[in-house]
Amino acid sequence: MLTCFDENGELQFEAICNSCYKILDLKGNAHLELVFVDSEEIKTLNKNTRNKDSVTDVLSFPFLSNPSTTIAFNKKNYPLDYDQDNGVFLGSIVICKEVATAQAQEFGHSIKRETDYLFVHGLLHLLGFDHECEEDKKTMREKEEKILMRNEK
Repeated sequence: MLTCFDENGELQFEAICNSCYKILDLKGNAHLELVFVDSEEIKTLNKNTRNKDSVTDVLSFPFLSNPSTTIAFNKKNYPLDYDQDNGVFLGSIVICKEVATAQAQEFGHSIKRETDYLFVHGLLHLLGFDHECEEDKKTMREKEEKILMRNEK
């Protein structure tokens, strides 16, 4: 099971987490944190963590140094990172509400669709996916779309 909790401890994006779990064939239990911020907060985070003095839509802060989608998230494989109640902590995703709203308008879809996409994008980063080269970008985009399409059914 994959679960996402916001800063208030409320369960978020449960359907997307389930879709991701099935599409990526994940095993075991894992959880992550989700935080929504304004453009000023995300700009500060982006500058302090990536040395980029600009507003962005989503940032991911992986907790695991080498996450793997091929081994189970359990105590045996992650003995120091396993929590009995929630499993392995993957990290945190930070989404800028203002940028998500602007991008939804720009791309002509709902704010929910944009926020769902940003969440999936951030989640895939926590799981070790990246888009630095074209091949990796293509793989990541395919996973994002599969997860989102499954969730929309």
